[in-house]
Amino acid sequence: MKLLIFLLSFLIINFEVSNGQSAIEIVKRSQDVLYSKSSYVEMTMTIIKPKWQRKIGMKVWALEPDYALIYITEPARDEGTVTLKRKNEIWNWLPSVQKIIKIPPSMMNQSWMGSDFTNDDLIRSSSYVDDYTHKLLSEEKLDQYDCYKIESIPKPEAGIVWSKVISYITKDGFMQIKVEFYDEESKLIKIFTGSKIKKFGDRKIPSYWEMIPMDKSGNKTVVEYQKVQFDIKINESFFTQQNMMRVK
Repeated sequence: MKLLIFLLSFLIINFEVSNGQSAIEIVKRSQDVLYSKSSYVEMTMTIIKPKWQRKIGMKVWALEPDYALIYITEPARDEGTVTLKRKNEIWNWLPSVQKIIKIPPSMMNQSWMGSDFTNDDLIRSSSYVDDYTHKLLSEEKLDQYDCYKIESIPKPEAGIVWSKVISYITKDGFMQIKVEFYDEESKLIKIFTGSKIKKFGDRKIPSYWEMIPMDKSGNKTVVEYQKVQFDIKINESFFTQQNMMRVK
């Protein structure tokens, strides 16, 4: 009888770990794969609409989790435009009018550069681990990958617009290859997918990303990494309004 009780207790404990504590560990490991304390990325973002497309080249410097600077390299009319993130605040440098503009809280849900990403996406990208409560729902196969399916519910104090986020994270390599975003009525609003796995330095990550809004047929935003460097030498002094006007 004691042996039976021990075995049952063992199973219950492991069930709780796999459905609770380990969920946040899986999410954290997936974030550790994609992000490092500091990074530099060269990439292109293609905004696709039913009747037109627009391609934007950019360089991105980041110091996780609070700082990022994005420099637009193309098209020519937007070259030199800079977005600066410092903790929960965002500024844009517009060289055409020689002005730095702070993004007010009322515009956080507005599109960034006309894409399917919002200003709030820039703020929240690095707070996924801490701003949500995570639960392992199941283990599923997605494309050729065996994945953990994780439900993330935002904490009340986080001020996040989504009612939940569903993530698919590969068992091999802990790559986050699909994320679903749901509104307060549990309606699927947009899907973010990663593919074309490449090795950058000592890490394998998706190099091709798509953000697809469910309510806008024929619309999507594609992000492709050309160059990624992890753990670069950079500090907080790089991420200033003064540097927005100097960086290239």
